[in-house]
Formats: sequence, C-alpha cells, structure tokens
Amino acid sequence: MERRDLFRALGAASALALLPLPHDVVEAWARVASGLRSTDGLSDAQLALVGAIGDTIIPRTDTPSATDVQVPPFVNVMVAEYYTDGERTAFLAGLSAIDAHATANGGGAFASLGEDARGKVIESIEALAERRAEPARTYWRLKDLVVSGYFTSEPVMKQVLKVQVMPGKFEGAAPMPKRGASPSSGGAHV
Repeated sequence: MERRDLFRALGAASALALLPLPHDVVEAWARVASGLRSTDGLSDAQLALVGAIGDTIIPRTDTPSATDVQVPPFVNVMVAEYYTDGERTAFLAGLSAIDAHATANGGGAFASLGEDARGKVIESIEALAERRAEPARTYWRLKDLVVSGYFTSEPVMKQVLKVQVMPGKFEGAAPMPKRGASPSSGGAHV
C-alpha cells in the first residue's frame, strides 16, 4: 500500500474524529479564506516552523503538501481563536521546544534543515517515551491539527479524497417506466 493511499484511507475514516468540532473547522477554513490574520496568532517564524513540520508530515508528491493547501494558516486560526490563553501560551512555548530539540538533535533550527534532517528530528520526537512532556506534547497536538487541516481542506476533499457533498445526481427529466394496460373487465376499479 502506498503512503498516500494509507493517508487517504485513514483520513477519510478518522478526519472527523480528530477535529474539535466540524462546525469549528468550517469556520476556521472560512477565516483562512478571508485572509484576515489574528493578532493573537502565530508569528511569521512560528508559521514557517508549522509549515516546515507540516510539509515533513505530509510532503508534496502526486498530491499537494500541507502548505500547498494552506494548513499553516488553518493551524494559526485554530490556535488563535479556539485555544484558551493557557493552551495558546503552552502551544507557542512547545513550538520553541520543538525548534530547540531540532537545534540540539538536527544541528539547526527546524525550518532551516534539509528534508532528511527534518525527518530524523520528527522521528526522534515521535520516539520519545513521554508524550506529555515537551517537545512531544506540542508535536502531537500540531500533528493532529496538520492532519485535520489537510483532510478537511477543500483541495484535498475535492481532488484527493474525491468527496461528493451531495452524492448521486438529480435527474429531473428521468424517463419513467410505462405502466401496463389496466385490466378493464367492466367491474369496479381498485
């Protein structure tokens, strides 16, 4: 099974389970489409880090990457508008912890590393035994947001998953089968 096929199957089956609320996701994508950027959101450097991590998790192949479908702005909206102040502060500190881990284990800031080095840093974070401690805690939260954002984005839903909002089609002028001749025996019709 190809990696993209696995993503497609897992995404279709579990994308909604990963989401805070489907209504929130629709609103978040509407905010991304509006182009407005929240003042309580991520800085440009943090957005670059989120994009680099997102593209390491879901790189561009025959399908779009995480940044191709605007996942970093989606993460920004979710963190800025749906996280509490405490959650947002912890998430931003966790992004710094991820970057510090990359510097210590990969030789530089995550966004400046090459593709192979980024992959190794991600593997080292995923291998950490304690997922409730930084940088793993924020990484797993971010990964959930990246996967959720990716599989609920319009380009992925239409081009990759081929989701039909209204399955089937309406045929208003569909031919009707002809009724057989009714028996007329002169008696009462039922």
